Amino acid sequence: MTFPSISRRMALGTLAKSAATLALTMSFPGLKLSAETRGRREFNIRDFGAVGDGATLDTAAIQQAIDAAAAVGHGARVLVPGGARFLVGSLLLKPAIEFHLADDAELVASTQAEHYGDAGALLQANGAEGLKITGTGSINGRSPEFMLGYDEEQEWWRPAPFRPRLAVLTGCRDLEVRDLTFRQAPNWTLHLVGCDGVSIDRVQIRNQMDVPNCDGIDPDHCRNVEIKNCHVVCGDDAIVVKATRAFDDYGGSSKIRVRDCVLETQDSGVKIGTETVCDIHDVVFERCEIRSSCRGCTIQLRDEGDVYDVVFRDIAFTSRYHSDPWWGRGEAISFTALPRAPGAKVGRIHQVKVQNVTGRAENSVRISGSVQSRIQNVDFENVKVTLDRWTKYRGGVWDNRPTTAQAGIEEHGNPGIHVRYADQVALRQCGVAWGEKRPDYFTYALEAHDVTELTYPDFTGESAHPERLKAVEVQAKS
Repeated sequence: MTFPSISRRMALGTLAKSAATLALTMSFPGLKLSAETRGRREFNIRDFGAVGDGATLDTAAIQQAIDAAAAVGHGARVLVPGGARFLVGSLLLKPAIEFHLADDAELVASTQAEHYGDAGALLQANGAEGLKITGTGSINGRSPEFMLGYDEEQEWWRPAPFRPRLAVLTGCRDLEVRDLTFRQAPNWTLHLVGCDGVSIDRVQIRNQMDVPNCDGIDPDHCRNVEIKNCHVVCGDDAIVVKATRAFDDYGGSSKIRVRDCVLETQDSGVKIGTETVCDIHDVVFERCEIRSSCRGCTIQLRDEGDVYDVVFRDIAFTSRYHSDPWWGRGEAISFTALPRAPGAKVGRIHQVKVQNVTGRAENSVRISGSVQSRIQNVDFENVKVTLDRWTKYRGGVWDNRPTTAQAGIEEHGNPGIHVRYADQVALRQCGVAWGEKRPDYFTYALEAHDVTELTYPDFTGESAHPERLKAVEVQAKS
């Protein structure tokens, strides 16, 4: 009798798989591995007792599968199979594994606060290097069930005292999130804290537009991040780069690329801030379509960090008013540097480029520094905006929130582009047009106060009311 020969590598691989299987059965007595789990680095959560009826709490079973995969090591996959809904509280993801929601698998958020412990998030990870979260399944945050009721006058939902975030991934390196759908987040959807080396690709976020604070994607104190090909629908900021005070030990945010995304929100489409306690720099937003927003492109500097080396490029937007509680008053583009409170330290915005950006809005393009922090070195090229009014809300105001150092809502006429407390601002081949509705508070095409080195070659556009207002009104720094 002859036996087929096998290579040393194959023999070692077979022994390793046998050892892994033995380790699992010793770690989880009574565990019956499915065919797809045996001999592979894949761990089906059903093998660990997950029921998947949408009513039985499956947190413990899924956590066991995660722990088992982590014990095997790099490249192990946790499989959440399709055709089922798994009710869960907080899950702790581990390094070097792939957490995969196959087909139409759905994780459903428990509405019980005690199922989240101190985490406050459905998915969490801490220092997980090489983590992947993938698949065509979805994560359902059940936001209506974390609300106290709908406020008809304010036109938004009033949150209950507890409402979890869907994912908080902290201190992770070489992190990948792709293909998933997040829906109905009751709070921030995907919060990245202090991560380095992140790819977010083809992620869908489908939140309620009238739920506050349900941000889409928030890189916070992160570096080397790419967000691409995502479609985000949410009530609050769609994609926003932050440096929050609670995590300032992680340092600033830098080398962040956001591209080829479709965004729908009642807040800012693409944004930096408002939390800016550390420097944020080397950020590019490009080739994005902002279908609805309260501000198209935004930088809100309110804290001591600087924001610089930022590019907004090849972006189309629509920006409109919403009800009073929502920040933003339909500003097309809004770069503001204001102290958060009287006497508070505030950094600087400088070296910002806006190229090939077009849109329709109910309010001005703003470049608005302050006595405490002048904005410098801003270059607009081929920026075209059309101002019109089509919603029912009161106009003739700007939104400076959050700040108590000056009026949060500022009464002011709305020019097409407004610049103040700024230096070295270039508006090259830019233009302003007006829609059919031109209220009295629509004013100049370009207005500037307390500026130095403002240039606007090839600027086009007349005022909203040319019979009484000139196109351009500029007052240099006094």
